[in-house]
Amino acid sequence: MRTYLDFEKPVAELEDKIEELRQLAAKDASMTISDEVARLESKADSLLRQNYTRLTPWQKTQVARHPNRPHCLDYISQLVTDFTPLAGDRGFAEDKAIIGGLGRLNDRPIMLIGQEKGADTEGRVRHNFGMARPEGYRKAVRLMDLAEKFKLPVVTLIDTPGAYPGVGAEERGQAEAIARSTDRCLSLQTPLIAVIIGEGMSGGAIALAAGNRVIMLEHAIYSVISPEGCSSILWRSADKAKEAASAMKLTAQELLALGVIDTIIPEPIGGAHREPLQTIQQTGIVLEQALAELDGKSASEIITARREKFLAMGRQGLL
Repeated sequence: MRTYLDFEKPVAELEDKIEELRQLAAKDASMTISDEVARLESKADSLLRQNYTRLTPWQKTQVARHPNRPHCLDYISQLVTDFTPLAGDRGFAEDKAIIGGLGRLNDRPIMLIGQEKGADTEGRVRHNFGMARPEGYRKAVRLMDLAEKFKLPVVTLIDTPGAYPGVGAEERGQAEAIARSTDRCLSLQTPLIAVIIGEGMSGGAIALAAGNRVIMLEHAIYSVISPEGCSSILWRSADKAKEAASAMKLTAQELLALGVIDTIIPEPIGGAHREPLQTIQQTGIVLEQALAELDGKSASEIITARREKFLAMGRQGLL
C-alpha cells in the first residue's frame, strides 16, 4: 500500500476513489468507469503537481524521510554491476548501516560506499536506521584507502538521520571516527562523488560527503543537524521543527545557491518514492557525467580542486 504524507491527503482521497472504482468494475463487467477514472486521475495529477511545486522546507524534510523512497541497496541493484560487498573495519566489527564494495557503473570500476536505512522493520533494525557506529566510518576509511591504492573513483550515497549516538559508539570513539573519515575524503587522491539521496544529517553525513562533487536529489535535505535537534537546542522543545527547517537552509535549492552542493537531480512529480526506477536511472546519468568531468585529472589537481571547493562554500550567498 502507498504511504501518503500529511499534505498529500487530498491526493490520497482521489486515488482511493479511483481504486474503489476499479475494484467495483472488476466485480461487475458491465460498469463503464473509464471516463470517471480519467477525470479523477487528471485531478489527482494536478493536485500532486501543485503540492510539489511549492513544498516548504518541512514538507521536503518529510519527503526526504518517506519510507518508500529508494535506498542505497536499491541504487546498487539498479546501477552497479558485479558488485562485491566488502565488510568490516578490521578492528572491531561489521557495521551494516554502511554498505561498501567494488562494482562497475556503466562498465567503469568504482568503489561505492553508502548508508542504508532499511526498507522494512526487520531491515531498519538490521541497518540501525542508517545510523553508523565508529566501525562503520572506519570501514569507510579502509575502503577509501583501497580505492586510492587501485586508483578507483569513490561514489558515496548519503542517507542518514545522523551518526549513532549510543553509549557504546561514544566509548569506541564516534567523534574521532567521523573526523578521520571526513579527513580521508578530503585527502583522497582519486575522485569522490557524493550523492545525497534522502537525509544528509550532521557529521554522520559529512563524513562521507566531502567530495569533489556533492549532488542532491531535488527533495533531499542536508544540514549539520536535524530540524528536531535544532528546535530542541534553540527552543528547548522539538515542537518548533517546522520553523527550524525553514531557517536552516537545508533544501537542495538553498544549498545550491550557497555553493554547498554542485548539482540538483530532478525528481518525478510526487517525489522519488512514486517513480523509484526513474529516479535511480537519472541519478546514474548524473553520476556518469560527474565522473567523466574528472577523468584524466592528476592526484594533486583532484585534491586542490576539492580543497578550493570547500573553502569557497557560502561565499556565493554572501555576495
